[in-house]
Amino acid sequence: QVHVVESGGGLVQAGDSLRLSCEASGIRYNTYQLGWFRQAPGKEREFVASIEWFTEKTYYSEFVKGRFTISRDNAKNTVYLHINSLKPEDTAAYYCASSREGYCTGYACTDPRSFDSWGQGTQVTVSS
Repeated sequence: QVHVVESGGGLVQAGDSLRLSCEASGIRYNTYQLGWFRQAPGKEREFVASIEWFTEKTYYSEFVKGRFTISRDNAKNTVYLHINSLKPEDTAAYYCASSREGYCTGYACTDPRSFDSWGQGTQVTVSS
């Protein structure tokens, strides 16, 4: 199974930028996508972006595309989420996860139920 650990969150001001990191271990041939989700207090977990590990094809939520960039570094076994122009509504716990075996094969995989091996999350707080 894939194990992931997120880092890079913090307290920032509106308009700032952050780069979140997701270090993964146990990636195998059937690990199709690594995804970023976010969850604010009292709200459901929301898809942000995902990347196909071996092809680097990327998918984005329509709500964040243009400000968020997901990328992969094979040498470091790490997926990044770079966020520009942060807004207060971006405040949430950000989670990384790998897709389940047999899921997310070549399409935008937005359902969190399609992912497993969730990390502990990293908190992003944006002040206005």
